[in-house]
This record gives sequence, structure tokens and C-alpha cells, in this order.
Amino acid sequence: MDGCFQPAWWCRGPHAQTLWARLARRPPEIRFWRERLELPDGDFIDLDWSENGSGPIVIVLHGLEGSSDSPYARGLMHAIERRGWRGVVMHFRGCSGEPNRLARSYHSGDTGDLSCFVNTLRHREPRTPLAVVGFSLGGNVLLKWLGKAGGGAPLRSAVAVSVPYVLDCAADRLNQGFSRLYQWQLLRSLRRNVAEKRKRIKLPLKIRDLSSLRSFRGFDEHVTAPLHGFDGADHYYTVSSSRQYLKDIVVPTLLLHARDDPFMTEEAVPGPHELSDAVVLELSTHGGHVGFVTGAWPWRARYWLEQRIPRYLEQYL
Repeated sequence: MDGCFQPAWWCRGPHAQTLWARLARRPPEIRFWRERLELPDGDFIDLDWSENGSGPIVIVLHGLEGSSDSPYARGLMHAIERRGWRGVVMHFRGCSGEPNRLARSYHSGDTGDLSCFVNTLRHREPRTPLAVVGFSLGGNVLLKWLGKAGGGAPLRSAVAVSVPYVLDCAADRLNQGFSRLYQWQLLRSLRRNVAEKRKRIKLPLKIRDLSSLRSFRGFDEHVTAPLHGFDGADHYYTVSSSRQYLKDIVVPTLLLHARDDPFMTEEAVPGPHELSDAVVLELSTHGGHVGFVTGAWPWRARYWLEQRIPRYLEQYL
């Protein structure tokens, strides 16, 4: 269905929406306390909890190379605190400012760590209402996990924002036109992290010159796939894309997406026949990628996601 988001008059176009939310915004101050969760395979993930709030817990999953410092994560955590809930940003491996221990990283289809964290919370607080919000890559992880878990996912509700539902389509789109700017910035961070890890431990990678990897497809072929047991980029994309899992989701789930998202083409967005009865798609004409900037003036910008997401969650929490 069409979403109700209307972009600010001074921030129109997919790139303006996407870049303003990342570069021009001054995210709210949030006081975190950090917990380290040891994983069954000997690695760890770091969890940044809000200091305020009680009752229901909302897990926030960041996007590619994101963290609790990402403006969208801080903005949503602030909105969660205002509702009196507890918020926690779950960092994917190696994204919390400290390299993870093992010769692997994280990827768009890795649901194991989310499952481990959710099960940990269920064991600690079996009666506490729980929800998860995923942005971009984090949304893809969330939707795949929800589809695979079916009725076994112990959540009250979930929200996924600007998800790359078909990973090969997203990889190809980010290698075209102005969208290559986003690819360049993200690949620079990914290559740097791999280079730093190589200084610490031996990685099962044949490629030596990481600077030659100038597209996501190349990076996923030579780094993501060999580190995580895939036959290649195409195998990784096929197995990890979330669109194929949407029909099996049982938990009430809201999908928020913009038709003009510069990280993918509109063809990647699922149709109504691909959604289970528990899934609602709100498809806005504008909004960019994790943008959705509104407000009367630039100095009074408002971020629609921080209104829409809590409003949906409170029906179930």
C-alpha cells in the first residue's frame, strides 16, 4: 500500500533525502551502557543499551557498516526512550569499534547472532514484550530470520526499513550512476576493516590487492563468500535475500520503503502476493534510503521514521 510520508519541500529527491539524514543531521545525545554477549562459536557481539526506560525491549539492527553512532539508530533510540521502553542496538560482528575474534565478519543473511541474542533475552526475561527494528542490511537479516522461524519467533512485532530484498539487484543498482558514491564510501570502510583484520589473523582469502575490489559484487565474490562458506557472490545473494521468506512470517511486521530508494530498483520491492497475512508494506513515493525527512524548515527537520515506527510498535507492546 502507499505510505503516508510526504518529503520536506526543501529536501526533495532520493539523494537529498538519503544524504541529509546521514550528513546534515545532528543526532540526539543518548547515554548507552555496553554489554558484551559471548557467542557459542567463541566470538562476541556488543550491545548498546539505553540507560533510561523500562518494560518492553526494542532491539535495533543497524545497516551495513553502521553502529549505535549512526544517526538513524540514535534517533530511533531517542524515540524509544520517549515511549518509556528499553532500547538496545545490537552490533553485528566487528561493528562496535573493536574487531571480532574469528576469521569471519557479518553479512546480509546471517541470522544466527540475532537468534542467539533473542533467545538470551527470552531466557532472562521470559515475560517481557520484545520487538525488533531493522534498517537496510539489518532489516534483511530480520526478515530472513522471521521467515525461517515462523511461529517460533518470540516477538510481539517487527519493523524493517529500506530493505535490499533482492541482494543482487541492490549490488547492481549501487554500481550505477550517482549511487556509486554510496558504494564507494561503504566499500572503503569494508576494505579497511578487512585489511586491519589481516594484520591480526590469517584470513582464508585468495585476493591480495583489496583496492581492486571496486564493486559490491566483486567484494562479495572475493571476500564475503569465502569468509562465510558461500560458493560465490551469486550463491550468497540467492541464499541470503529476504524476499523469498516474507510469505512465511507470522509475527506482525511492518515494511517501510520508498519507491525512489537509490540503493535498489523498484522491481526489488515485493508484491502483495509475496507477503503473509502478518506483513504490511507501506510503500512511499519518496524517502530515499533510510531518509524520510520532513518538516517545515531545514533547521526544524523532522524524521518521519521516528514517529511511524513507535506508533506501529505500541499496538503490540
